[in-house]
Amino acid sequence: MTTTAPAPARTRRPKRRRLLIAFGIVAVLPAGYASWTNLRPFTLRASIEIDATPEQVWTVLSDLPAYPQWNPFIVSSSGRLEKGATLRNVMRDSGGDTAFTPTVLEVAPGRELRWIGKITPGGVFDGEHRFLIEPIAPGRVRLTQTERFTGVVIPFFQSRLTDRTLPQFHAMNKALAQRVGATRH
Repeated sequence: MTTTAPAPARTRRPKRRRLLIAFGIVAVLPAGYASWTNLRPFTLRASIEIDATPEQVWTVLSDLPAYPQWNPFIVSSSGRLEKGATLRNVMRDSGGDTAFTPTVLEVAPGRELRWIGKITPGGVFDGEHRFLIEPIAPGRVRLTQTERFTGVVIPFFQSRLTDRTLPQFHAMNKALAQRVGATRH
């Protein structure tokens, strides 16, 4: 009499494979979403033309201790304006005051000031803020304030940023122009 061994059970391998595939999907989807939100930033932008030289605008913009006297948006700022330094800023919008500690990325007197602030660990809600001063005619400049937002929660905050923060960009630009005019005379 011949006996045949029973066929080995193969039920575990398909279950394991399905489990690994499910785990892979669960891991890839959030990583893909995080990459997508960082590759597609949301940007706010506000510009104003000012009858002044780049140096005059820079003098007001870089005088952080004077911000409480004139700035309706960044109502307090302290720290050193040098690459790699940490600032302490308090921003005001219709939702109230928010304190944060951005890292200075660029300081080019008369041309550019740029920093990056991160709320929670990086990649969740990051904002790279930039002030660009461009001469457009003798004694006239364009000041452009932008903030480039990236992170996984940004898509859920775009309308709030547009409604609350963008008006403050415009208010700060206007106040800075008035301050430059007041300090020139």
